[in-house]
Amino acid sequence: MNSPNIMDTPITYLKGVGPQRAQLLAAEFNIHTYEDLLNHFPFRYVDRSKFYNTSQITDTNTYIQLKGFVIKTETLGEKKAKRFVATVKDEFGTIELVWFQGLKWVSSFVQAGQQYVIFGKPNEFKGKYSFSHPEIELFDQYIQMGSEGLQGIYSTTEKLKSFGLDSKGFLKLMRQLLQVLEGKFVEFLPDNLIRKYHLVEREDAWRNIHIPANSSDLKAAELRLKFEELFLIQMRLLKIKSKRNIIYKGIVFSKIGENFNNFYNNYLPFELTNAQKRVIKEIRADMGHGKQMNRLLQGDVGSGKTVVALICMLISLDNSYQSCLMAPTEILATQHYNTISELLKDMPVRVGLLTGSTNKKQRTQLFEELNNGVIDILIGTHALIEDNVQFKSLGFVVIDEQHRFGVEQRSKLWNKNEHYVPHVLVMTATPIPRTLAMTVYGDLDVSIIDELPPGRKPIMTVHRFDDKRLDVYEFIRKQIHEGRQAYIVFPLIEESEKMSYKNLMDGYDMVLQRFPMPKYQISIVHGQMKPKVKDWEMQRFLNGTTHIMVATTVIEVGVNVPNASIMLIESVERFGLSQLHQLRGRVGRGADQSYCILMSSYKLSREARLRIETMVRTNDGFEIAEVDLKLRGPGNIEGTQQSGLIDLKLTNISQDQAIIELARNAAQQIINDDPDLQHPEHVALLEYLIQNKKSKSNWSRIS
Repeated sequence: MNSPNIMDTPITYLKGVGPQRAQLLAAEFNIHTYEDLLNHFPFRYVDRSKFYNTSQITDTNTYIQLKGFVIKTETLGEKKAKRFVATVKDEFGTIELVWFQGLKWVSSFVQAGQQYVIFGKPNEFKGKYSFSHPEIELFDQYIQMGSEGLQGIYSTTEKLKSFGLDSKGFLKLMRQLLQVLEGKFVEFLPDNLIRKYHLVEREDAWRNIHIPANSSDLKAAELRLKFEELFLIQMRLLKIKSKRNIIYKGIVFSKIGENFNNFYNNYLPFELTNAQKRVIKEIRADMGHGKQMNRLLQGDVGSGKTVVALICMLISLDNSYQSCLMAPTEILATQHYNTISELLKDMPVRVGLLTGSTNKKQRTQLFEELNNGVIDILIGTHALIEDNVQFKSLGFVVIDEQHRFGVEQRSKLWNKNEHYVPHVLVMTATPIPRTLAMTVYGDLDVSIIDELPPGRKPIMTVHRFDDKRLDVYEFIRKQIHEGRQAYIVFPLIEESEKMSYKNLMDGYDMVLQRFPMPKYQISIVHGQMKPKVKDWEMQRFLNGTTHIMVATTVIEVGVNVPNASIMLIESVERFGLSQLHQLRGRVGRGADQSYCILMSSYKLSREARLRIETMVRTNDGFEIAEVDLKLRGPGNIEGTQQSGLIDLKLTNISQDQAIIELARNAAQQIINDDPDLQHPEHVALLEYLIQNKKSKSNWSRIS
């Protein structure tokens, strides 16, 4: 690449674009530069290498190509019935081509006596075949343009089509662009990597992804470009991780002391699972190395992440450092505070709570005790990141449901210790498929709690159609008489808050009819409520005052009501799979058998049926996450949108797992051997990474 910025050239300067088309390309497809256009890939390919003849046409389901001479043209009909008809002859017979639109252009382009290439899907009427609105080009131009082989079909829009940028128009621009860029593609992959993984040269890959001669060329181009985009992501992530380990010295927690041992031996109310023990061992090793820990802790709902976090906070305390735990909502922060305070009630450990509801007098005292080191563990909401929250010695940070916080919010916690960077544990109950975790959270070390505590009964999940509603209500009534509580959740329709509210209130009225007051008490929670009213209703359900909670999906992640044993999800077909799994996790937290009832109409799409079947079949969050990834794609999985890394142009994370592994291993090997990329064979790679750096911000300490 002679000029390092040629890919950044505005698309306006490409021959055949100009200001108007450039404006439309930007508006319709966010295409501003040469690189943006290159990344507008065909969504499928059609085989233009084979020519059929008129006698070989046998069905109307396949696109075919034939060539022949136009022997006759005529315009027939009037007004709406007006059409242009051309008769084409080859050595085996004749066929008619019909156009109902664009008659002016077609009648001037299609001339008797000329040889054309016709491409389209045939129609059949009374045993006779014809083509409606086929693609048509002069045979000489077809040969000249090299149209034979596989031809890419590009996404377009009606507006772009009106400016001549249909799929064929895009292909024409792509040919023009590849001509301009000939000899200017930089090859940054080391030779040994190209040989090891049998990758084609970069320029060949870009040409063959857009204009492949055959399917093997296309396959080789796809492998190279998928490997390239994944490799670059892994290199950036692993370089961040490597740099962080060198620059950001972590506090050495060398001691496992009195607080840890006392709690573990005397106050831990249950035996830890093997998975919890393994994770604690991984975290202990991290905290003792003198490098800043940056670890993602994944664990399904109810797997015991909070206890793991608490034990690690006690290790911090044994080494004379404070800890904090940040949760996304006040009710969840309060719940963490109550759980941890209860577990530590007989130990000399001081726990504080800071939320939006903490009054001025409490805040003044809390800030003073925090600054003096009296408070050992501070639990709170995003109020923790306020400037006046100053620790004496913050050494360990836990962030719960980390995807609910913005990157800048999280970064403010790092300034709370002037001398060292605190160790960081980010927790999520949203299972992340392994391939996605490698791609999105590749700079983090990952720990997984993959077993539930003993004695937990798996939640029984069943699917019922609407006509069984009375049976379901009767079952809920029996459970309430046995002292249990139930959630009834209605879907949120994003397009219409008013409609969602109406659905919820209609549902609430229906529940009231079947569970009349005062015998039954019902809470209601939805997004339009004021936070204080919502918290009050949640609290009534938490303390058992109400028997049923009717809600939209605003039920807080992580809220723990051990007595709630039924989750009824209405119109289940409107929910995503991970959302259903999260909702199901609201029950099954006590010793009793819990139930999740999925209620739907009979009219279900194929995807809705698959989601329901998956929920009924398994409680395994990671299996559910894999199915969800295949159904929805990586860009829609919760927590990935803000990462900025799921902007994959070509790779399909659920289908390209093998390439992800290859790219990860290749990048890891290079970072292990040459972390600063100073070896001669890595100079081009280093230059490319510097030139194509996506962000100037340094979020490398923040997960």
